[in-house]
Amino acid sequence: MQLTKEKLKQEIDRFNDDQLKQVAEFIEFIKFRSRFNQKVVDLDQFASLYQEFAQEDRELAEVGIADYIEQLQKEDRA
Repeated sequence: MQLTKEKLKQEIDRFNDDQLKQVAEFIEFIKFRSRFNQKVVDLDQFASLYQEFAQEDRELAEVGIADYIEQLQKEDRA
């Protein structure tokens, strides 16, 4: 049986309110399920990005630590 959008529309036009409610619920289920069928992230790529940004974060923290200490000392004097 070949289904076309037009044929589906014709069938839906014949449904009563209860049947239309079931169709709407099924459509929502299909949308929900499709969110879980998306491509899985490449874990190796994710790990590589994590390492890259972790190193950058460490470098930025080391650069900014002197300013942070200076600000703490100013607060202590105030």
